[in-house]
This record gives sequence, structure tokens and C-alpha cells, in this order.
Amino acid sequence: MVRALYPGSFDPVTRGHVDLVERSRQLFDSVTVAVATNSSKSCVFTVDERMALLREVLPAEVQVLSFDGLVVEFCKQQGFAAILRGLRSVADFEYEYQMALTNRHLVSEVETVFVMPSAEFAFTSSTLIKDVLRNGGDVSSFLHESVEEKLRLRLQS
Repeated sequence: MVRALYPGSFDPVTRGHVDLVERSRQLFDSVTVAVATNSSKSCVFTVDERMALLREVLPAEVQVLSFDGLVVEFCKQQGFAAILRGLRSVADFEYEYQMALTNRHLVSEVETVFVMPSAEFAFTSSTLIKDVLRNGGDVSSFLHESVEEKLRLRLQS
């Protein structure tokens, strides 16, 4: 059984994240989403809130966890064979390629698998979506309704 882990900050979870999970479920026996607790990013939502939002929008069969530390060590401890990473652009590739090679050096038995987004999500990011929402733009095509509501409320506070 090949288990894959999709790690990230998910602040907030977007339709692009969900699309990647749904398509990856066709490639692996199971896909688990993991929220990084030690993210260097300044997050709008707490780890617990991000996990709750993920559980709202992902299929029930997808487990949602959190982790602290190196993702490859977490994979090794939990028995994940692959790390899923989305690639939207060449800029993403440069960063992700370096990270994948470093991870392979650290824990060679965990493979990184790059998944391209569906065309409608190729240019979106959580950061961009937050900026659009802060400036009054329509983000309904990028976020599930419940996520958009919670993000709008949080950004207004």
C-alpha cells in the first residue's frame, strides 16, 4: 500500500489544494494532508482552525494531521512513501526541486511527487487570494463558501 502525504500551511485551504488531493487519490492508495505547525509564514488561521477547514472541504476518507519538524522525518515515522507537492510555475519548480533533493538526501526512501494543478488553479495561491479578498475582490471561484466566509471575517477583525 502506497501512502502519500501532502504537507503545507493551507492558510487557507483553496480549491486548488482540494483539486490536487482529489487527483492524487487516483495515484495512491491513500492521501493524507498535513498542516505544518512550525511554518515560517505568518498565518491568518491557527493550526487547529486550518485542520478544521481542511476537514470541512476534503472527502471524509482523507485524513488530516499536523506535524512539526522535517516533513521527511514525519513521513519516515508515519510510514508515508511519498510527499506530494503542487507545481504552479517555474518559480515553484526551482524551490520545490531544491527541497525534494534535500529531502531525498535526508531520507532516501521517501520520494517527492510533483503534481501539476488543473488549469483553472495554476495561477492561484493562498497569499494572492488573501490579498484579493483584502482589497474587495471576488474569490468565490478559489475558495469553498465556508472557507471564504471564515477568511473574510478573520481579515475584517
